[in-house]
Amino acid sequence: MNMNATIQHDREGKQFYITLGGMRAYLAYMDLGKKTLDIYRTFVPDSLRGKGLAARLTAHALAFAQEHGYTVIPSCSYVERYMERNAVAVS
Repeated sequence: MNMNATIQHDREGKQFYITLGGMRAYLAYMDLGKKTLDIYRTFVPDSLRGKGLAARLTAHALAFAQEHGYTVIPSCSYVERYMERNAVAVS
């Protein structure tokens, strides 16, 4: 499996995702308006865990938010910990 698979952005479904071996790891968000994203879920299938996919998805989503001037509300505990560990403030 190619762990360097490209992260896709499904704007309509409000997800960033990676598909590997027919399985999808994703980060889901809500656009609350007023340039605010609520990132509320990350999911990685059991067989893909421990490979850094959640971190890649989170970094990508936070970079997207920063690039487009969004404030991020990290409702997902993984994203909240990621932002604390990496001293990321997106506002």
